[in-house]
Amino acid sequence: MTGSTIQVYQSTLFKRAYKRLHPKQKADVDSAVNEIVRDPTLGEGKKGDLAGVYVHKFKCNGQETLLAYEYDPATRLLLLLGSHENFYRDLKR
Repeated sequence: MTGSTIQVYQSTLFKRAYKRLHPKQKADVDSAVNEIVRDPTLGEGKKGDLAGVYVHKFKCNGQETLLAYEYDPATRLLLLLGSHENFYRDLKR
């Protein structure tokens, strides 16, 4: 990795969801975020309305959790965190 540090930003929706988590769940999310910082191509690129948005699926407390983000070489913008239910509907807002 080069000497440049990658900035990670959080949307209000992401912050709100993250704040509600238990410490163990936060640790799972933190490690997923670290993976995205290392390799932003992990997530699945979305098309149509959500072009430019990537969704990384990971296990959080044994449950599949989705993390939506956008990235460029210098930044990662964490958009939304949650289970699959209503995830894409909320993401389009």
